[in-house]
Amino acid sequence: MFGLEKKDKPLFEFDLEKELKGEPGKTKELLKKTDEAIQEIKSKLRQGTESEDFESSGKLLHGYAALQRVLTRIANKK
Repeated sequence: MFGLEKKDKPLFEFDLEKELKGEPGKTKELLKKTDEAIQEIKSKLRQGTESEDFESSGKLLHGYAALQRVLTRIANKK
């Protein structure tokens, strides 16, 4: 019947993933920069900062961690 056929859904790809498919060197470079930023934020958090800075640094750390997961996913697919 209409609309009851089983169709394969295309795999979800991030915009960044589509952009970096052709440039494997760029992926490694971004991974390196992301790792450096994560280590820098972690060291600032360990040293202790004001509560406002602590909260914003924590959010920034989570964002970088998410970016790192996406980049490693892209690097492992190739």
